Amino acid sequence: MNQITIYSDYVCPYCLLAEQVLSQAIEGRNIRLSWRAFELRPEPVPTLRPEDPYLPTVWRQSVYPLAERLNVPIRLPAISPQPRTAKAFQLLALAQEKGLDHAYSMRVLRGFFQDGLDIGNDEVLIVLAGEAGLDRAEARSALESGAYIEPHREALRHAREEMAITSVPTIVVGEQVFRGMPPLRELEAALDQLDHTTQPHVGE
Repeated sequence: MNQITIYSDYVCPYCLLAEQVLSQAIEGRNIRLSWRAFELRPEPVPTLRPEDPYLPTVWRQSVYPLAERLNVPIRLPAISPQPRTAKAFQLLALAQEKGLDHAYSMRVLRGFFQDGLDIGNDEVLIVLAGEAGLDRAEARSALESGAYIEPHREALRHAREEMAITSVPTIVVGEQVFRGMPPLRELEAALDQLDHTTQPHVGE
């Protein structure tokens, strides 16, 4: 099965919106969405505050109009400052092992941008992980033990150093890399190319 790799941060609204475009593009195709971590503001970088001018301006001018076009419910969360996502990504590493990274990532994104939940809170994350199909006791143990701290750090190193990720969403389709929201037609063309290059040739 072919896959699309999405480098994301769970506090980026465009990551939720991009999934809508991806879902349209892969409809009827045998494609898996694979989610990878990229923290926009890792410790100790301060996270954004919704009461400051920046976020409301970006949402008013860009996020809300795009969400309306895509018909995706979304709202600027009131949590201030915005939560860090390191622990959410530790559970992403667990979800990846279970093949649940897409279900988990979407539940966390929707939990933050549609339900207004604090995705920096352990208890919230454990509930969301359970709703995505993970075992809640296993998720709790993962957070309490720190078992996925190093895998998450390695995931960030890979994103920064090997993939040169600087913004999210960054979407990888075969050899093509889309930085930001990919146009549907360009995404479909990339998927057509991926299908072509991975199909067995006659006589093989």
